[in-house]
Amino acid sequence: MALHFEVSRFLYREARLLDEERYDDWLALFTPDVRYWVPGVENRMRRDPLGSVIRSHMAYFDDNFTDLSRRVARFQAPTAWAEDPATRHVHLVTNIEVDAVAAEPGADPLRDGEEPAAAGELLVRSVLVSYRNRNHDEEDVLSARRTDVLRRTDDGLRIARRTVVMGQSVLLSQNINTFL
Repeated sequence: MALHFEVSRFLYREARLLDEERYDDWLALFTPDVRYWVPGVENRMRRDPLGSVIRSHMAYFDDNFTDLSRRVARFQAPTAWAEDPATRHVHLVTNIEVDAVAAEPGADPLRDGEEPAAAGELLVRSVLVSYRNRNHDEEDVLSARRTDVLRRTDDGLRIARRTVVMGQSVLLSQNINTFL
């Protein structure tokens, strides 16, 4: 229970940092070797062995730490016209599940796109709802299932890998200038 509480607090704090546009503090929650992957979701028949997430197909984001740093810098730049006035965000994180060790035989199988955790890392699954409001009438609700691999460091928990599988196969948003 203590581990679940620690991980939940970490994810809730991360959501608050994003909502408060504290992007440098948010970026500090990642390891230097992070992979932040948001694949496209394909509508496929249940019997299709490829599934709805295919590693070699399109991704909205497939970022490393340098890519995330560039995106943060772009958000903070005075020339980021899409963010002036700022988009208002509310990130809701729920359904948090924590596995303290890598998946063992007989454990829950990994979902599409998930990567196993290494020894000493935490495999964390959660559900995210991201509400975005821009200007007077632009409103988006993005839902996703997330799988994080958290690593304990001298500075606390850090995100080593994040996979975000969107609930939508077609994004109707005018843009996806957000972090999930």
